[in-house]
Amino acid sequence: MNLNKVFLIGRLVQDVDFKILPSGTPIAIINIATNRTYKDRLGQQKTETEYHRVIAWGRLAELCRDYLSKGRLIFVEGRIHYRTWLAPDGTKKTQTEIIAETINFGPKPGETIEEIPEELKEFEEPPSDIWEIPF
Repeated sequence: MNLNKVFLIGRLVQDVDFKILPSGTPIAIINIATNRTYKDRLGQQKTETEYHRVIAWGRLAELCRDYLSKGRLIFVEGRIHYRTWLAPDGTKKTQTEIIAETINFGPKPGETIEEIPEELKEFEEPPSDIWEIPF
């Protein structure tokens, strides 16, 4: 059995980059940050931040364009994808991306879960306790 599944909870570090490909397919590129808090050898609390590139396609990409902006908390479920290409100078480049299968939209800073638009609640209903995680 094989499994390629990713779960991320993080905040957008910039607004969504939305495009429509020549084929007519909508794509949204979302950059999010996740934090990990831990104690070092001396017992001091440290925070480590990781940045992730998330790709959404189709209707999900359109919803991201319409409702997401910098600072918004999201829960992403998807899979890891490694994209490889040749740069103009002939070097091989690789980009690690998360291909979103679902995205739950959390509250904007200062917003409660009840204020999330009904269209998003219908599209992805976030579990009520997941937004209690401190960031």
